[in-house]
Amino acid sequence: MHVKTRTVTTLAAAAIGVALVAGCSDDGSSTSMEGHSMGSSTSMESAPSQAADPAADFTDADVMFASMMYPHHAQAVEMATMVDGRTTNPEIVALAGEIAAAQKPEMDQLTSWLSAWGQPAPSADASSMEGMDHGSGSGMMTSQDMDSLMSLSGAEFDRQWLTMMIEHHQGAVEMAEKEIADGSNDEAVAMARTIVETQNAEISRMQQLLG
Repeated sequence: MHVKTRTVTTLAAAAIGVALVAGCSDDGSSTSMEGHSMGSSTSMESAPSQAADPAADFTDADVMFASMMYPHHAQAVEMATMVDGRTTNPEIVALAGEIAAAQKPEMDQLTSWLSAWGQPAPSADASSMEGMDHGSGSGMMTSQDMDSLMSLSGAEFDRQWLTMMIEHHQGAVEMAEKEIADGSNDEAVAMARTIVETQNAEISRMQQLLG
């Protein structure tokens, strides 16, 4: 009996020891997990709740580009419509159609950006390009230029239309290059790059047609 009692006592003490060790181990694991959880929570809280709105990123240069390119495009589209009934040159007719097809959607995009930026709606009136009239480098035609073009037909129209559209495109390329250099809105800069690429290619085509 004495031996059995001693054995039971020893086993009981061992069991208590194991329980204490297990308790300490659990506390450590709990503390470790709590620390990990808190760290994860802090990391999550410090992350942005949502991606930044691309439209919110703009500068005065972007606003100027959108506001001025709109009436510039509007005049190009107006010139493109003039070919109807005034020329029989299929290459000029095709080119005019391509210009209108490319620039009308860009006008819609320019309007959308200005609205998103809280700016006034753009105007198609050439006079809205204050300080960027004919001869200033924008390539914009005066109302007299446009009236003169409308009075022509045949080969005379073709020659004058190509000459004026080349100058007009060169002005657009210059405006687009300024946006590429100074703008900060990624989408506006991307449009500017497209304008430079497509309109330079069209300038080359028109120069070849002029001979």
